Amino acid sequence: MKTALIFGSTGLVGGQVLNQLVDNTDYSKIKIFVRSDAKVQSNKVEIIKIDFSNLENFKDYIKGDDCFFCIGTTKKKSRDQDEYRRIELDIPKKVAQLAKKNEVKSFIFISSISANSKSSSDYLKFKGQVEEEIKNLNFQTIAIMRPSFLMGNRKEIRIVEMVGIPIFKMLSPLFLGSLKKMKPIQSELVAKIMIRAANENMQKTIFESDEIVELNLDQT
Repeated sequence: MKTALIFGSTGLVGGQVLNQLVDNTDYSKIKIFVRSDAKVQSNKVEIIKIDFSNLENFKDYIKGDDCFFCIGTTKKKSRDQDEYRRIELDIPKKVAQLAKKNEVKSFIFISSISANSKSSSDYLKFKGQVEEEIKNLNFQTIAIMRPSFLMGNRKEIRIVEMVGIPIFKMLSPLFLGSLKKMKPIQSELVAKIMIRAANENMQKTIFESDEIVELNLDQT
């Protein structure tokens, strides 16, 4: 039986990962790392309140088999550039480093379509830099998800996604070839493939949005 670690369990994808792992018989324990109290109805779940500015103090908790990292923010929520960098770059890199030191076997990371460490966009650049750090750490299993617009019930309103998703859904039939990865994708599906990637030898590291959809179709 396995132990899962989830960072970002209250978010759109992280919440789906948590729900699916609770029902997954391969996992006997799920550690969720949160800043404030969380209400979870499962004996499998251990809630760990953590100070993300002092991750080193919590290193002994970051032990298990599979680490699912789903934390992210927006410029609107984190207007301070230093805070934005800390959440999007420093925290995921530090968590990955501590997980590697504690011999966690797999690291599953939610990145973004078009992530690139050389991008002029801070968001895409930070995602790309985290991807590079995770690869360099040489986990036994690495899975980097690059979803397009995520569909699902968010707790907060994101104007860009409210406007962008309907437009992209309408244009989806026109997205062919390399453009297929631009189609909006369900958060539940991303979570499902994240868990599969941690438990199956998929012979790949980067999962573009359209590839995530195709992997699900393979099982239907």
